[in-house]
Amino acid sequence: MLAPVTSEVLRTFLFDFFVKLTILLVCAWLIVLALRRRSSALRHQVWSAAIFASLLLPLLMLLLPAWRSATLGAAASFSSFRADALDQAFPSVADTIINATTSSPSLNEFALAILFLCSLGFAFLLLRLLIGLARLAWVSARSKPLFEDVWMRDVLTLAASFKISRSVRLLECLSPLAMPLTFGIFHPVIILPAGAASWPSDRRRIVLSHELAHIARNDWILQICAELARTVYWFHPLVWLAAARLRQESERACDDAVLLSGVGPSHYASQLLDLARTLKNSGRVWSTALAIARPSNLERRFAAMLNPSVNRRQVSTGMKLLIPFLALALLTPLAALRLSAQDRAGKTSGSVHDPSGAGLSNATIVMSNHSANTIDMTTTDKEGNFTFTALPAGNYELQVLKSGFQTYRQPDVSLDPGRDFTANFTLEVGAISEHVTVVPENGEKPIVTEKTNGIPSRLGIGGGVEAAKLVNKVQPIYPKTAKSAGVQGTVVLHAVIGKDGKPLSLRVMNGQIDPDLARSAVEAVSQWRYTPTLLNGEPIEVDTTVTVNYTLQP
Repeated sequence: MLAPVTSEVLRTFLFDFFVKLTILLVCAWLIVLALRRRSSALRHQVWSAAIFASLLLPLLMLLLPAWRSATLGAAASFSSFRADALDQAFPSVADTIINATTSSPSLNEFALAILFLCSLGFAFLLLRLLIGLARLAWVSARSKPLFEDVWMRDVLTLAASFKISRSVRLLECLSPLAMPLTFGIFHPVIILPAGAASWPSDRRRIVLSHELAHIARNDWILQICAELARTVYWFHPLVWLAAARLRQESERACDDAVLLSGVGPSHYASQLLDLARTLKNSGRVWSTALAIARPSNLERRFAAMLNPSVNRRQVSTGMKLLIPFLALALLTPLAALRLSAQDRAGKTSGSVHDPSGAGLSNATIVMSNHSANTIDMTTTDKEGNFTFTALPAGNYELQVLKSGFQTYRQPDVSLDPGRDFTANFTLEVGAISEHVTVVPENGEKPIVTEKTNGIPSRLGIGGGVEAAKLVNKVQPIYPKTAKSAGVQGTVVLHAVIGKDGKPLSLRVMNGQIDPDLARSAVEAVSQWRYTPTLLNGEPIEVDTTVTVNYTLQP
């Protein structure tokens, strides 16, 4: 189940995406600047790769696993520290009370405002794009096919020179002032103005060469991708720049293709100028098509086509494959990278208290991220409060450690980007465990070996807890009936050491044990006496476990 979206999560993702998109487009812009003396076709390939990469960027950010620089990792000095080392130093049974809350709200007005603003701009530009496509479909439906022999011969001849295997349709629209343009992928269409059938052969070949160059280079689908990028990322000025430069380099690359076919630069320029002067073209209406003579950039095109030193080479097949590969090599680590200010949770804080409600000072809080192999630690202040600032988001194991108290473990604490986490703990006083082994010998005098685990006796812990101490122990006796029958086993007893140091509520934990052994253990342990456990100077009750091993082997 996905975590609820918060304004911090949305703000973090948008900031991350905006920075990465900026880096991507700036890299493309710098590469194009470095290639300013190379051909327009090569620069067009760079802008095309940048547009495709920008469309893939948010998808890869969601799908790729997060990657961070090693310098961004936290708590590197604790990387060799292991939690099991703490287990050897402190008791391990945990009974605790925890109240955990998150202080960040769910989707609020800020996030809604961002989504509304993005949706408004997206809807407007998407409607504009769809109107342009509908306009193209409407014009092509009302146009008549052009089957003049001279036009069809020129189309077949020029298509072969451009290595176009797709069939190209020629349509003649109703308006005599419409600008020649092309669109389509699998079945490309060239729309000509009414009366184009009477054009002279040189104009016919120039217009067809330019439009077929667009088709051979698949410029229309690339321009549609640029329009989609501008629709989705309308808020980013570099995307608008990339879309505009893509169209400009597309027209100049097609101009170069026409000039390479043998058309003189001055003659080509005069034909373009005549078309721009006599025909009409609206950038808003035909934004989804590629027209031969857009007035917006004719001056630069004339300067380029009349400059004999301009590089007009087309892009080789190897370079067409290399540029997308390099773009993907840049995009993949960029999408996976988490910036230094990114992918961080908010403040992780809380407090630790003893059963009386007093704050526990110098308690150790351990946050272990096993997937990232990091451990972060802090301690509570004199009032029992602790704080972690901006831990990396992820899943953690949380431990609260304090000598004299039971250790708390929470194996799955999820810290989400930009969200605060607050937890309050009440630790229980650590239990005492006694182990006794009883072995009978001649004269029924047992050999007794003892081992005590748990809280060290009368050890002051930060002025908070003074542990109980066993001051009077009655040794268990191996029952004669059990010895004669060869019965042996282990009796596990649970009791509560009262405020007066006497065992209370004594009961056998393993009910399948021999009754004689259980009776012997209960009779002995019920006579034991302890000094009371003190919490902040006041006696309290504390759990104890006593294990009595009865064995016939010395």
